[in-house]
Formats: sequence, structure tokens, C-alpha cells
Amino acid sequence: MKGAAFPANWSGGQLMAFSGLDGTTDYKNGLVARTILGATGLELKLPGELVLVFSRGKPGRAVLTGDFFDIEVPEGRVRGAFLDACHFLVEGPCESGKSDGRIEVLGKGGKTLVGSAAVFNPRLIDSTVGDAINKRSHWLESLTIPGERDGEPLRKALSIMKTQVCSPEGGIKHRWTTPDRWPHRAMWLWDSAFHAIGWRNIDLEVAHDALMSVLDTAQPDGFIPHMASPDSVSGITQPPVLAMAAAMVNETAPDREWLGRIYPRLRAYVEWDLANRDTDGAGLAEWTIEGDPDCRSGESGMDNSPRFDSAIRLDAVDFNSFLALECETLERFAVELGRKEDAGVWRERHARLVTLINDRLWDEKAGFYFDYDVQAGKRIPVLACSGFMPLACGVTTPERARKLAEHLDNPATFGVLLRVPSVATGERSMDEKDMWRGPVWINMNWLIVRGLRRYGLEDAASKIESETIEEIERQYGKYGVFFEYYDGLKEIDPPSLKRKGKCDPASGPYHQVIHDYGWTASLYVDLLLGNRLKLA
Repeated sequence: MKGAAFPANWSGGQLMAFSGLDGTTDYKNGLVARTILGATGLELKLPGELVLVFSRGKPGRAVLTGDFFDIEVPEGRVRGAFLDACHFLVEGPCESGKSDGRIEVLGKGGKTLVGSAAVFNPRLIDSTVGDAINKRSHWLESLTIPGERDGEPLRKALSIMKTQVCSPEGGIKHRWTTPDRWPHRAMWLWDSAFHAIGWRNIDLEVAHDALMSVLDTAQPDGFIPHMASPDSVSGITQPPVLAMAAAMVNETAPDREWLGRIYPRLRAYVEWDLANRDTDGAGLAEWTIEGDPDCRSGESGMDNSPRFDSAIRLDAVDFNSFLALECETLERFAVELGRKEDAGVWRERHARLVTLINDRLWDEKAGFYFDYDVQAGKRIPVLACSGFMPLACGVTTPERARKLAEHLDNPATFGVLLRVPSVATGERSMDEKDMWRGPVWINMNWLIVRGLRRYGLEDAASKIESETIEEIERQYGKYGVFFEYYDGLKEIDPPSLKRKGKCDPASGPYHQVIHDYGWTASLYVDLLLGNRLKLA
């Protein structure tokens, strides 16, 4: 094991799990661990709860990835690694707390074996920790990274991506990815698309699988659920970005046969959106909006955005921009696959969406795109990062693109220390610093950077790209974690930001910024490497 090749920042909240790259994962019985605060140790989070403490002090030398560790503590050297999805072996000082019955613990000869009670194999206590670490470390060691880009934050991002890959199981027939292993242990639609975009820089087969696994969940009518596990699916969908991701994966290594296999399901899904989310028949789509104030529109992915505070039905800027991009992309796919009639249909649909978005959702005075309240018959005056999506999707005009870009330097709207906040500084919700009510999300920044470049606004794109990379790396240096979102004003570090009304990790996992978040890692890789990372 080459220590310099691995992350060396041990702190609280870092996730560990067995990767589908190394073998078979187990959705029901697989272990998921998290480093603890206040001591050097792990808390098992799935399938049950258990605390392991290695030292009351802080580690000195440390290596910590998503599936093994090797540290020096005052009590001595401690090493640990996943043997498989359901067993973790520790060698060295280790105190075990009380199990809740779903996790077994066995000690012998200076080693501690932890495993899922349902499948516990005590004979694995005789395994060699060093051998397990060598197996788990092989993948990271096999990567050849451009020297000027290599570094601990990048290795951390790659480690996160590795451990969020799960093997085929149940209704999911391909390797699939999950946002963070805990608490989001299932598969999400647009998360998977952003994961695939990162994976295209590393392993095209995994990138293909990350998209194919979502398509595995498509229903006969074309509907694709926003969330799926090996044994269940949800009843709402999520932003249509699958064709966009497929195009980017395919650009890396063109594969016409693969496009031919996925095209029918991509087509059926976009057609389902067009047929089922235009409730007023005016040609623009509306997200499903729910009654939960902490998640008024899970379908949009922007759960608690102030966009949804009062309205019931909105012609949404982001939804329709994504649909326009999907239509544009599917037209290209249809041309490549020789489906001339399909290409014409997608061309017409794209043109209609572009016209409607610009006619109904653009406000010339504000120089911005707003959602349209269908029932009230007017635009809602909430400046949100969704208003930049016409840039990302090529929907706006060059003149309007420049007006949108001006907001990125305007301190009264989006010109803050870390751009691009989820709402403008003038919005009351900005002070809440709660998910989509102020903080900065990496997927939005990635989309906006891409959109600015589409319109030749390279200076603005490069500045946001650099700011994004720098903040991810800065916070990693402090906390050893890639976070779900960040404070655009840089007043509060991510662990103290609100999530769904409060910051209170003790009250449940959904009231603190998620740690080791998947698309933060995968899009950081894409921003940093831009398709230059290859396997040795």
C-alpha cells in the first residue's frame, strides 16, 4: 500500500462501505460505517447501530478511504478493512459498545470482527487485515492521475465514488450508485446522472451502468421514479437529465450500439414527462408540489426552495429547460441512429419549448427567468439558481445570456463570495441557509459553468469553476469531507448549516448537511480533470 496515494484526513462524519467494484454488495444486510466525533472510532449505521472506539485521542499518521483505514493512535497502530459487504475486520486496540442485535462483534488475538447478524461468519476473524487492505486499495492505486491534478482531495473524491457503487440486485440489473450510502442508501435519478458524468473520466463501464441501472426502473408507460431500491420504487420522478448525461458519456467514447439500446427508454421517459406534467395543456411542464414544508417539491430535486412556498402549479424554468435539452439531445441521437422521423419530432418539440420558455418565463426588466404561477396567471418573483438553467440548456439568446451572467457579479443578486447561491441575496430565505434556501449546490454550479461556456462566456465560467473547486478543497482540508452544499457567504461551515428546518444531527440524519456526498465528488472530478483520468 502506497500511503501517499490515499486520503490522510481523519475526522468525524466520513462514510465507509464495501464497493460493488470489489464484489457483491447487500442492500439489506450490508454494513455502513461513519467516523465519529470526539474520539477516534467508527459508528456502524447499517444494518444496525454499534460504536467502535480505537482511541480517546486523535490519530497521528492516518490513512482513511471509504473501505479501509490505517492509523497511529496513542494506544498503538490500528488497521481495519471491509472483508466483504457484511463484515469489517479491525486489528489493534478496539472497544466495542453495546449492539442493538442487528450487528455481531467477535474479538480474538488482537482483532475484532464486526458483521451483520443475519449473515455473520465468525470464521472470518482469522482473515488477515493486511490482505484485505491490499484488496481494497488496489483500485485507487491503479489510477494514473495527471501530476498537476493529483492530490489528497482528488483521491478522497475518487474514494467516495468507489464506495457508492453497488452491485446488481433485485429490480436493478446493473451496477448502480447511491448519493451517500447513509442515509440515502437507495438510487436517485438525477444523482445517478451526475455520478455517470464523473465516472466517464474514470471507467466508462461504470458510467454506462450508472445510467442503465436507472433505466432498469422504467415502467411500461415510460415513467422513471425519482428513487428506487432493489425492492421498491417511488411514485414521483425527478429532473430529466439522463439524455444529457448519456451524451456526455458517449462523447468520451462513442458507442452507437449502446445508444441504440438506451434510446427507446430515454425517448419514452421524456414523452412521459411531456404527457403527464403539463397539467394546463399550455405546453410547459410543472413539477409535482406537495404539502410538506420541508420538501414541497421532491420531484424538482430542490425540496424546500422558496419557489414552492405559495404556489401549487408552476411552469418551472428548470423543468422545461431540462426537457428542451433532452429533446435537443434525443434529436442528435435519432440522427445518429438513422431515425429521421424521430429527429423531426424532437426538433419540433425543442423549438416549441424554447419559444414558450422565452415568451412566458423571461422578465426583461429583471434580466432573469422566473417560474410562472399557472393559477395566478403571473410569474412568481423569486430569483433562484433555477433561473440560470436556460444557459445550461442552450435555451436563451446570446443577449439574454449576457444579462444572466451580469447577475453573477451583482452583489444584490448572485454576486457573493462563493457563487452561485440557490437564491439571490435579496430573497428573505437567503438568511435561513437551509438546503435550497440560500446555500450553494455543486450540481447547479457545474450546470451553470457548462452553460456559460456554451455561450462563450469563458471568464465567468472559469471564475465559478475555480471558486467551486477551491471551496470544496478548503472544506475538505478542515473536515475531511465532501459536503452536500456550502454557504455562499462563507459565514458558516457546512456542518453548521440547516437542513430541513434545523441543524441537529442528534434528531436524525436529515437535519445536518449530508457528508461524503456523491455528486459533489463526481462533479468535482469532472471539473478538475475534464476527461483526462485513465486507468493504468
